[in-house]
Amino acid sequence: MSTKKAEAPKGKLGVMVVGLGAVSSTFMTGVLMTRKGLAKPIGSMTQYDKIRVGRGEDKKYLHYKDIVPLADLNDIVFGAWDVYPANAYESAINAEVLKEKDINPVKEELEAIKPLKAAFDHNYAKRLNGDNVKQVKDRWDMTEQIREDIRNFKATTGVERVVVLWAASTEVYVPVDEKIHGTVAALEAAMKADDKDHIAPSMCYAYAALSEGCPFIMGAPNTTVDIPAMWELAEKTGMPIAGKDFKTGQTLVKSGFAPIIGTRCLGLSGWFSTNILGNRDGLVLDEPANFRTKEVSKLSTLESILVPEKQPDLYGHGNDEDTQYYHKVRINYYPPRNDNKEGWDNIDIFGWMGYPMQIKINFLCRDSILAAPLCLDLVLLSDLAMRAGRYGTQRFLSFFLKSPMHDYTVGEVPVNHLFQQYTMLKNAIREMGGFEADEEID
Repeated sequence: MSTKKAEAPKGKLGVMVVGLGAVSSTFMTGVLMTRKGLAKPIGSMTQYDKIRVGRGEDKKYLHYKDIVPLADLNDIVFGAWDVYPANAYESAINAEVLKEKDINPVKEELEAIKPLKAAFDHNYAKRLNGDNVKQVKDRWDMTEQIREDIRNFKATTGVERVVVLWAASTEVYVPVDEKIHGTVAALEAAMKADDKDHIAPSMCYAYAALSEGCPFIMGAPNTTVDIPAMWELAEKTGMPIAGKDFKTGQTLVKSGFAPIIGTRCLGLSGWFSTNILGNRDGLVLDEPANFRTKEVSKLSTLESILVPEKQPDLYGHGNDEDTQYYHKVRINYYPPRNDNKEGWDNIDIFGWMGYPMQIKINFLCRDSILAAPLCLDLVLLSDLAMRAGRYGTQRFLSFFLKSPMHDYTVGEVPVNHLFQQYTMLKNAIREMGGFEADEEID
């Protein structure tokens, strides 16, 4: 993995988003409105955060853009794929996340973003019934058509670089199968054999992006790039990959609040999390096979922060086997709320002499309002990583992701602790700016 200083960006940056729903239309609208000086990109680390570089007399606190050569918002050109033919303006209006008065000033630019036909398999998202879909012979043909889309987008827009971002729905759960997902050769063979059970459409997007020299970001909990074959392909093509699942509401709370319990040496008996959500994501997750993918992602956060083996007195109780606290996650589709997600966390802790206490957190959040700045940061930082010669899994982007990628084949444990993730992020920014990565993760 390179730690060299990032090269300055040249020309325009294409951002091709898979899925033109609530999240991506909110992301696009916000960027376009910010460019016009009509909105503020609040929640974006790349636009607001300041970090320290240097020590002692040389110490300075700088915005990211003053440390590393980030792409300018004015240089972003958007493209998209979606199963529904609605353009970005229609999608933003239909999503009902933003008020019409906050969309109309960039109406023409949004209307020009028309989705390409999606590479789609209905079995992977049974609740979606769009007809803006590619006709494909097999998974290999699906991949080749996506590659052609990327090449055409580059040619027609004149962008120098492209980042591909998955902001589409959660697919049904695809368990990792070493025989198929273990190597690039095996993955390609499965695509050519049209192995629909093991090759999700998202894998075709990722393979196409990496093969066309584009970083790929997985914003859903899909297995997509979390397989050895994709790690090998990313290394072969010299491209960064990041995933998985945008860390927006409840998991953000969990990754930030669990360290309070751990740092204060309090015990945990159980953590019950439930969500109600009414947008397209909620609709798709109402299907049990799709929820399973999300559940695996959301459950993984706590276990690497509050570890029973490290503190058996504090975290070694709760389940029937009496080995660990009880951890349950639920998501319920509730259409009246639309994009306004509500997350409840009921946390049972215990303190001095084992006496029980409770914590209740009720987060009434707006899913796309929290996800849009993550999209911007992940896109800009993936593009930066590519220009710094960083390839493969970008662990420093874990801060933005619910279930960070890690090499589970060698027993690596992901870092889910928000403040440790922030240290990783700051160190990477320092390195790519030519400064010393001088903070340790304790």
